[in-house]
Amino acid sequence: QVQLVESGGGLVQAGGSLRLSCAASGRSVSSYVLGWFRQPPGKEREFVANIFWSPGRRDYADSVKGRFTISRDNANAAVYLQMDSLKPEDTAVYYCAAALRPLTGGRRNEYRYWGQGTQVTVSS
Repeated sequence: QVQLVESGGGLVQAGGSLRLSCAASGRSVSSYVLGWFRQPPGKEREFVANIFWSPGRRDYADSVKGRFTISRDNANAAVYLQMDSLKPEDTAVYYCAAALRPLTGGRRNEYRYWGQGTQVTVSS
């Protein structure tokens, strides 16, 4: 059992920045790939970014490359998403998730545990 709790969402103007945090707890958290997904209004949940084990492979959706940065603390007990140059189309509920040995790291059904989500709203 892994518990995930997101924080850091809010309202920001276009071009601004936010940093999302996800605290993880439970057994063998360090064994899991941790990722971020988002669900814009009226759309399906989509992959944003993930981070694997050492040496720390990171994957990003094309839509956020160069703007978002995913990181993981030294104890692998938290994952972060630094979001810069935010655009209105980034508006969504953002979820952190944990996957055990996923094939790709980018599919929703690879992730066993999910947080409750945090709202990010980017105004024009």
